[in-house]
Order: sequence, then C-alpha cells, then structure tokens
Amino acid sequence: MRPVKETSPARGPAVSLRGLVKRYDTVVAVDSLDLEIRAGECFGLLGPNGAGKTTAIEILVGLQTPTAGQVEVLGQEWGKDDRSLRSRIGVSLQETRFPERLTVAEVVALFASFYPKSRDPLLVIREVGLVEKAGAWTSKLSGGQRQRLALACALAGDPELLVLDEPTTGLDPQARLAFGASILSYKDRGCTILFSTHYMEEAQRLCDRVAIIDRGKALAVGSPGDLIATLDANLVVEVEMAAGDVEDEAVRQVAGVSSVRRENGALLVSVREAHITVPALLDLFRTRSATLAHLTLRQATLSDVYVSLTGKKYRDE
Repeated sequence: MRPVKETSPARGPAVSLRGLVKRYDTVVAVDSLDLEIRAGECFGLLGPNGAGKTTAIEILVGLQTPTAGQVEVLGQEWGKDDRSLRSRIGVSLQETRFPERLTVAEVVALFASFYPKSRDPLLVIREVGLVEKAGAWTSKLSGGQRQRLALACALAGDPELLVLDEPTTGLDPQARLAFGASILSYKDRGCTILFSTHYMEEAQRLCDRVAIIDRGKALAVGSPGDLIATLDANLVVEVEMAAGDVEDEAVRQVAGVSSVRRENGALLVSVREAHITVPALLDLFRTRSATLAHLTLRQATLSDVYVSLTGKKYRDE
C-alpha cells in the first residue's frame, strides 16, 4: 500500500494568479490571467504553442517577473519568500540537461542535496521506474528515461507543489502512460500538481480540473467532465468518404446536428441524439450518392471543447 503524505489542513489555494500580465515589448504573452489551483489537486494547462502556458509557469516558479498582477504560491510570494518557496516546489521544465558522466542515482542524490527536506534518492528512482538504470550514465538514457529522470529530480525535495511543463512531449504512448502513473502516485501522497500538455486525452485522464488557454487568456476552467457537459452535443459522428461528398451546410440542416467541421479529411458532426441523427445522415449521403469508407460514433472530448471555444482545431501553431 502506497504511503500517504501527511499534510496540514489547507488554508487557501495552492496557487493564486490574479490579473497576471507579461509583455515582451509589444507582444503580450499572458493577458490578465486569473487562475486558482486547489491544494491537493492535479491541474492541467491546455493550449497550443504560443498560448502563454510556459510563460505563466515560469512566473509561477519564480523564473520570470510579471509585468502586472499578483502571484501567490503556497501562501507565499516571490520577492518576499524566495528561499522558502524554492524548498517547497519541485519543477521540471520542457528541457532538462544532465551531466553526461553522472549516473541516474548520482544525479537524483545531487538534486536531493539541494533541499533541506529531501527523500531517499533510491526510493524516488523506484517511484519513477528507473531502478534498472540507477547505475547508468545519463548519456545512455532514452528520451523517455530522461523525462522520468527529470521527474525524479523534481520529486527529490519532497515538494508540496509539483510543476511540470509539457512533461510527455515526444514520448511514445506507452511511456506517456507510465509517466502519468508516476504523476498520479505523487498526487496520492498529498502533493498538488500543475502540468501543461498538448495531449487532450492525457489531461482528460489525469486532471481534476483544467484551464484551456489561448493568446494568454483562460477561455474556460473546470473539470474535464464539466467542460464537456457545456457542449451543445455530447456525441460526435466521424465520417470518412470513399467516394463523393456532401457540403457542410447540407449536413447542418439534418435534425439533431449541433455543429460540423472538417479535420484531416474527415467530417466531424456533433449530435445530440444519435438514434435520430445517424439514420438521417445516412439518408442524406445516399441521396447525394456519397459512399462511406468509415463511420464511428464517439463521446465528445476536451478537444471538442477547445474547438467549440476557439473555432479551430487544437494543434501546435
């Protein structure tokens, strides 16, 4: 049974951002961002490149100074409580470089030595699944193993707040699943987790709540389930044509259709009642002599929420 970290009763949010602004000359990276992250939750920041996620994270962990706004982390503020805050936060940014001639165990022990309250390095290495690589040089690690080592370094100080900036970018699906399990195991210890990601399904699986961010603003904040429930339709019909096609406007006129969009050559139709709309769609395709190659019906996802909010596909920009 996994040990549970003892924590004192929460007196307030783990993170509070109020009116956060960051400008670089004429470029506004973060635009009056308001966020509150509750103690003990796993919170996700979602958005494309350039949305302001990394800038907000770097301000939150004290690497950048905001142009305007208030930042409170674990009840403290940068510029007043820097030493204390650094001892209470574990951070893994998008890229971490390690000395090539140190072993995994040596690197984690080095990071643990930076903190007044640290964990046994070997226990941390076991927690992130690197026991078999404990004696290997960091230069011999795969990309996924280096990501897990970065997580181990962030965990070495037994942080109250764990902040991870796109920790699974570039990992294969199996490595991403293993990484997610490591993150959740630390949440079980009572830690608050904030991470940014490009992977909607990952956020939907791991996060208690998420914020969808674009152009430095939070478009929506809530649990994945609550955000999906705000859609006009909770089902999506995905259609690929073998021959012929039907114009989007004709599909919109079908009973029960909420919205229509094209994605990677497929027609995506948001519907309210599948038993009514799917037969009507099939009738429409037949009358237009359009032959189907593939049709699937699925539940709406966070990706559909993003498209609904922004009018564009969730992707790198």
